[in-house]
Amino acid sequence: MREIKEILIEYVEQLQSPSLFLKESVNVSPELKYHVDNNLTLTNNIYRVYSEGYFRLVNEVRDLYENGDIILNEEDRLMVQSDLGRIVVIDGREIYLDAPFEVIEEEDVLEEAKHRGKNVKLNKPFRTSGGPKKFAVYVKSNSGGIKKVSFGDPNLRVRNNNKAASKSFRARHKCDQKKDRTTAGYWSCNVGRYAKQLGLSSSNSW
Repeated sequence: MREIKEILIEYVEQLQSPSLFLKESVNVSPELKYHVDNNLTLTNNIYRVYSEGYFRLVNEVRDLYENGDIILNEEDRLMVQSDLGRIVVIDGREIYLDAPFEVIEEEDVLEEAKHRGKNVKLNKPFRTSGGPKKFAVYVKSNSGGIKKVSFGDPNLRVRNNNKAASKSFRARHKCDQKKDRTTAGYWSCNVGRYAKQLGLSSSNSW
């Protein structure tokens, strides 16, 4: 019941913070037009977090914002004012800024496995109903078996849509060092990538 209430609160807050309001008639991509027509915020991006489409939409909105052609709510404004989606070339490779985690395509990591006789999906986090943590995910352990990783304090909201809270969280938990998928720290730091399936209002990274 508590988790359902949190989801409803986040949904109401999202409705009260409309975004992507075009000031005048400008040419936009079909994807952005879909967001505008359906009152979707930029943080509720229809693309998978850190995918090419995700960054393309962020950069399109940033260009419109810098030209004064679009009005954003505070959350989306902070996103486009950051370096998220900007590209730099390092050692001959194009790197997206403000995206500290390695991107692995979902289809490359999702596979079925058995855990205690039950078929489960690997690397696909979900909300838990009985605790002890807010979320859980099945992963392949370093020894080759299947491990259930629980993460997230059930008594705290995920505030990755708050820039100050996100910065503090990443610093406290050393998110730039969390690379091991078999640990709770990795999944906590990457929770924004799975916003839709976890019922979160924001897909921002911590």
